[in-house]
Amino acid sequence: MRCNSKNWTAEVPEFVRSDPSMWEAVYADPSVPLDRALVRQIIDDQRRLSRRWLYPIARIFSRLVVAIVSIIKRVLPFRWMPLHTMDVLCVWFLRRFVSPDAVELLIRHFVIETNLVNFIVRNTAIDMEPVTLRPETLAGLGDQAVVEHDVNVYDLLIALDDVPLTRPDTLDFAQLDIPPLDPERGRRRILRLDIQTALCFMNIPFSMALTVEEYRRAVHSIRFDDSFLEILALVTDDDTFRHWKNAGMSLWMDSNVDVPRMVYRHALVCEYAHAHLVKLAGGAYPRRTPADFD
Repeated sequence: MRCNSKNWTAEVPEFVRSDPSMWEAVYADPSVPLDRALVRQIIDDQRRLSRRWLYPIARIFSRLVVAIVSIIKRVLPFRWMPLHTMDVLCVWFLRRFVSPDAVELLIRHFVIETNLVNFIVRNTAIDMEPVTLRPETLAGLGDQAVVEHDVNVYDLLIALDDVPLTRPDTLDFAQLDIPPLDPERGRRRILRLDIQTALCFMNIPFSMALTVEEYRRAVHSIRFDDSFLEILALVTDDDTFRHWKNAGMSLWMDSNVDVPRMVYRHALVCEYAHAHLVKLAGGAYPRRTPADFD
């Protein structure tokens, strides 16, 4: 029997690969517990030209300058810059060189972390009053808000010493709201940097204004993210909080790290934890159809 020769290759349909948008997939990811409007705001910030082109340079520049400052400050261990001056510089920088969306995300983080601290205060038997750091304006980031923000974390952990961490009969979900925030959108800006690039530049006056030990304490406060997630898991009896741990150990003393990168992840962890508390409280973030990401 003679075989009938055919060109089978020509009969195979051509495989057409799709060209999905990374940003649309991130936006639609059902595992992200955040409000869709907030997710879109974060994505828009990540897509800024400064994030793609300037951030890699700013990241190296910031680490180099901060390292030099840290070395010199060990020889000259005094405060190089008053804290008030640091506040003035940072607020001025945010007003003139950072996008309003990025500024809003930064203000929002202070409120979010205060809400998390106060949730633990209200649902454990510790001797500590709820903290009051909930800025609503860009100007509210002055007056040593950054330092107070870190100190609140330490005060809470110290107050929890020997306090049993179990779920109370009734969880108190008071003050999980986010007030209207004013990032001064109407102000004319020279540049509109993304939040990560802005953090790189802001870390420089921060390292100059704080003493060596104050700077170490501020950097180390970020290592308590896993501790906070574990506390929230125990107090709410909900393992979901443990999913966002980063295997960070508070006993690991190391301030020679990429601070802006750690701060950004810290802010996202706080957002995730806060969003889950809102869900436990009976709230639900709306999930909408992805917008046009072209």
